[in-house]
Amino acid sequence: MGRASARLLAPVRALWSSREPLGSRWYLARHFAGLPRPKEDPDAWRERMDKIRNIGISAHIDSGKTTLTERVLFYTGRINEIHEVRGKDGVGAKMDSMDLERERGITIQSAATHCIWGDHQINIIDTPGHVDFTIEVERALRVLDGAILVLCGVGGVQSQSITVDRQMRRYGVPRLAFVNKLDRTGADPWRVIDQLRNKLRHNCAALQIPIGLENEFQGLVDLVHNKAFYFSGAHGEKVTEAEIPEDLVSFASEKRRALIEAISDVDDELAEKFLSDEPIASNELAAAVRRSVISLKFFPVFMGSAYKNKGVQLLLNGVVDFLPCPIEVSNYALDQKKKEAKVDLTGSPDGPLVGLAFKLEEGRFGQLTYLRIYEGVIRRGEMIVNSNTGKKVKVPRLVRMHADDMEDIQEAGAGEIVAVFGIDCASGDTFTDGSVKYTMTSMNVPEPVMSLAITPASRDATANFSKALNRFQREDPTFRVSLDQESGQTIISGMGELHLDIYVERMRREYKVESTVGKPQVNFRETITQRAEFDYLHKKQSGGQGQFGRVIGYIEPLPEDSEKKFEFENMMIGQAIPSNFIPAIEKGFLEAINSGSLIGFPVERLRAVLVDGAAHTVDSSELAFKLAALYAFRQCYAAASPTILEPVMSVEMKAPVEFQGSVTGDLNKRKGLIVGSGQEGDDCVITAHVPLNNMFGYSTALRSMTQGKGEFTMEYLQHAPVSKDIQQKLISELKKTRD
Repeated sequence: MGRASARLLAPVRALWSSREPLGSRWYLARHFAGLPRPKEDPDAWRERMDKIRNIGISAHIDSGKTTLTERVLFYTGRINEIHEVRGKDGVGAKMDSMDLERERGITIQSAATHCIWGDHQINIIDTPGHVDFTIEVERALRVLDGAILVLCGVGGVQSQSITVDRQMRRYGVPRLAFVNKLDRTGADPWRVIDQLRNKLRHNCAALQIPIGLENEFQGLVDLVHNKAFYFSGAHGEKVTEAEIPEDLVSFASEKRRALIEAISDVDDELAEKFLSDEPIASNELAAAVRRSVISLKFFPVFMGSAYKNKGVQLLLNGVVDFLPCPIEVSNYALDQKKKEAKVDLTGSPDGPLVGLAFKLEEGRFGQLTYLRIYEGVIRRGEMIVNSNTGKKVKVPRLVRMHADDMEDIQEAGAGEIVAVFGIDCASGDTFTDGSVKYTMTSMNVPEPVMSLAITPASRDATANFSKALNRFQREDPTFRVSLDQESGQTIISGMGELHLDIYVERMRREYKVESTVGKPQVNFRETITQRAEFDYLHKKQSGGQGQFGRVIGYIEPLPEDSEKKFEFENMMIGQAIPSNFIPAIEKGFLEAINSGSLIGFPVERLRAVLVDGAAHTVDSSELAFKLAALYAFRQCYAAASPTILEPVMSVEMKAPVEFQGSVTGDLNKRKGLIVGSGQEGDDCVITAHVPLNNMFGYSTALRSMTQGKGEFTMEYLQHAPVSKDIQQKLISELKKTRD
């Protein structure tokens, strides 16, 4: 029996009952029981860290992430029976713990769990696939060391697959691909691999080939170890190793060579052997795969069908064999005492405690704060310090999460993901033991694209209404609440209709607040298209000290590819305005761009340049110059040819080919720009850029056009200028509401 086979067939559940003190296995058994760490060799922590994997499972909506996680939990002994996402038993998957998730069959919140595979501890975060909940993916990837990108064997690389891959690149996360649903009609893993190369520009290759496809999908050939594996039993728990079927020997040899070529392009050690035509052993190939995955130069592709219980155990082996442990990923903090100098975090238990609060939830016993520990040890009952606020707090309760279940523990070390109760903090705060003042870099938070006016149906519910909005804002950085100064209405903003709909429904269920919701409103922006000069004198005399401030300069548009939304530049020569007033002038411009004069939305893509001015020895003040800048902007804004920007969405639509004409016609009516079309089996796939303002009610329209067979996803692309007629329409609508 080979090494890979022996690992597959090892009874994982034996770990929990085993009493043999065998190195890391014994440590993990004690660790999961919540017992304190025994005295150990000073370097033993490195061996222990080598046995930890922190991974996330991400994908396009409905690719099978939660189904895959359910199988992982079953095969590793964390759950005793399998439940489906939309199962007939009404239980639902373990990781979809919210009632809303089980009812709608989608993942809304990321959920954390942990399990044991062999002698390795795997911490898993299952993330949503819908673009409206993209912040859940962002914050999971911020704290993970590796990830699995799940792809549908039929749909392949879809719109949200591209978004998730972009997020993984942003945080430099090593990853594996799992081509799922190979049992479905039209499944073609080789087409998916081609899409990974062409659409996502990955250097990738298959580590496995399927034995049969669709209804004939029986098992997999492992190209690294040159063995075939079959999955049997009620839930595919019995894994049988065999020789490669004769009709696949030649094909397997060809694909193994392609795998070695792909890795040789990025790994010098393997390239030397490959070019010398030396035989490459399984362990040498596996080591090369691991090196190239960790260095982000190679993307290995696994295959299977989570729903049909095939291939998941091999994927778990891949996680252990090829994804990095916490100390193989470089993490750093910013030392606030040394002007944010970068400090490498080694993961040592003897170092100062450094942990990042990456997710908040309202638990049964108060706020639940998820922490990723990067260095040191956190212990129950000890004091920790919030580096962002300077507050010192005690750790009253430390738990390890399993979806919505909790296991109390006494301590946790670097590389672990835990949760703490009763700590008041915000998402993104860094905690230390107080001996250092380190902060971790924050995650990327996308801007909301849609708003709703919302009011509680009864006055009695006002307190719960405010409590719910405050909680949701703390939990989700993409959920914003503001007050419309003119109408007095409460405005909630988020990433899309579904995002806001979920929060309105959660308010009703969790806080018993019925709400009246206004028509969705798009978050427009304003900008300028040409340069305009300003020369404004703010002078006020009304007894006592007056106000005096003169600013001269110009405003101009920033380049479209600029990442900044606003720039202020002081090009003044001499001391016409004392330098201590310059920050106040910048503040004045910042305040002015909060509301443009066209439709009252924020102004962006703008640079304000100060070239001259004047000050008074007695009457000049910070307030005077702040007001001078504010009024100077309003004075010259109209001369800069302002225009309105609207959010444009990238829409991917999939429907049977016979409906292609009507669907394309409808997208044209909505002023969509079709940028791509193709065919997948009997379906057409259309990609278009459509203004968000024209996408309301599209799901209902698409269903009626395609007899319920069409589906679509959309994500924010950019803010783009509206046409002149739309601009006039928006301005006139605003006037009507004010009149």
